[in-house]
Amino acid sequence: MEKILFNLKKNIDSYWNMKDNLNHCDIKFTVEKVIEYLDKGKIRVISYSEEKKLIINEWIKKAILIYFKIKKPKLIEFGSLKFFDKIPLKKNYIGVRVVPTAIARYGSYISKNVILMPSYVNIGAFIGKESMIDTWATIGSCAQIGERVHISGGVGIGGVLEPLQSSPVIIGNNAFIGSRCIIVEGVIVEEEAVLGANVVITSSTKIIDVTNYKPIISKGLIPKRSVVIPGSYPKKFKSGTYYVPCALIIGKRKESTDKKTSLNQVLREYNISV
Repeated sequence: MEKILFNLKKNIDSYWNMKDNLNHCDIKFTVEKVIEYLDKGKIRVISYSEEKKLIINEWIKKAILIYFKIKKPKLIEFGSLKFFDKIPLKKNYIGVRVVPTAIARYGSYISKNVILMPSYVNIGAFIGKESMIDTWATIGSCAQIGERVHISGGVGIGGVLEPLQSSPVIIGNNAFIGSRCIIVEGVIVEEEAVLGANVVITSSTKIIDVTNYKPIISKGLIPKRSVVIPGSYPKKFKSGTYYVPCALIIGKRKESTDKKTSLNQVLREYNISV
């Protein structure tokens, strides 16, 4: 498998700067194989080095972008539902519960025992086993969702294809993302974190840990087992002082207790809306 992937990467990198002849049979075969492997979960947009350093597999993003170029829009029919798009819908669900009108694009991977309520999963996304994608939630291109994650109703998980080096949103195992949260621009939510309803986090959003006497400010990362709610802080502009959204870390989810029990306890303890 390593040799196959090495050759696929080499070929995709060589095709990337080509402007003409992208519909050549060799190019189409290579790109289709990459998307097939994505769809089956054999490859992912991210991986980790032996030192657990995050690696962005840019060549896979390149393959997805070339795939968009070589595919032609066509009619897609599912019963009475009709679509007109370049990318077919996913069909080969194995051990996944898919509630009617839930849509996943071909090239996304949905693990066993995942529940897809009426929701949307884009190409390149990965969803780990036993996760729940609730109603009206959207999982953007290349987003990475861990195992036993609960993505609540109306949540928006941002996607990313370009710039190639940009990291996708990553949600760690056993995390809980509350209703109407928006997480975009490569933000990482580590395992077992709990986000209350309406938390909005971009790469520039201040994440303020208020559990100590002095606030600790960071960006782009929610530490594991953090309990997070939406907040705001004053910021001066030419026309006056206004309040800007932020995310507040108000506590920690207990490591010692059962995951589901811990989640229920932490929601009650901090009186969090989900």
